[in-house]
Amino acid sequence: MERGDLSLVLAIRDQGSLSGAAASLGLAPPAVTKRLAALEARLGARLFLRTTRRVSPTPEGDAVCERALALLKGFEALEAELQERQSEPTGVIRLAATFGFGRLWLAPALALFQEQYPRLSIELQLTEQLPDLARDGYDGAVWLWSLQGSHTAQWVSRRLARNQRVLVASPAYLRRHGTPADLPTLASHACLTVRENGNAPGQRYDVWQLQKERDKAVTRVVVQGPLSSNSGEVVRDWCLAGRGIMLRSLWDIAPQLASGQLVRVLPAWSMADADIHWLAPYRPQVPRRMRLLTDFLADQFRHTPWKVRSA
Repeated sequence: MERGDLSLVLAIRDQGSLSGAAASLGLAPPAVTKRLAALEARLGARLFLRTTRRVSPTPEGDAVCERALALLKGFEALEAELQERQSEPTGVIRLAATFGFGRLWLAPALALFQEQYPRLSIELQLTEQLPDLARDGYDGAVWLWSLQGSHTAQWVSRRLARNQRVLVASPAYLRRHGTPADLPTLASHACLTVRENGNAPGQRYDVWQLQKERDKAVTRVVVQGPLSSNSGEVVRDWCLAGRGIMLRSLWDIAPQLASGQLVRVLPAWSMADADIHWLAPYRPQVPRRMRLLTDFLADQFRHTPWKVRSA
């Protein structure tokens, strides 16, 4: 079957008559009749039942029409992609991201991407609450955890990079209070906690769920300390000032680890729940500029540059 045959059978089905199909295709009615007869002869099956009032598809015709629709959509998508490949991507990309990662890592990467494609405009919104991306007109978000809940089928999620939350303290704190040798000892230290996500009802921000590398078993440690905040930056400042031990993402403290301002505590243990994810509303056709962006970000973060810096 040729592409014209696919359009022919769909036009006949949609119009319900040969004359209507001829008008929609810009053909003479006898030409449609002749082409349909030739197609049915070639396939060895009758595709439509003709009456004086209506033309309706047979079961074989329904099957052909269903496949024809899928094939034509495939042709259209291929043509659109080829046309897009021949032109420089343009348009506006609207993104959301969390404040810390967005400022430290995403914003510099987006500047490099826009420099590579100067006809693109990028609008980055930093927020601590994930917006309704489709409703609010966002193309996607770079977020620190994957989407959970009943609407995941309406979203596309892609992990851009692995990340861990690790235990750290300043050398001054460890000189004064000693270095914990195990998790029970950790629970007796002054631990600095972050009340993330507004401390939702039932959420325990004083429970750290830690696991050893390559060990899926999670150990829950109830920590205590006199200082806590909903601001991760405030908690980081307290830790740098020697006020206690904190659990913090590697991407957020890579410079301080590299400089020695902070050191790992119980380095065999971490909280592996803070991977970097790309989230976007589901689209049947994803614009090329968005495919280019997600591939670019995955390449930028693939080698987890925050781990390299802390080496």
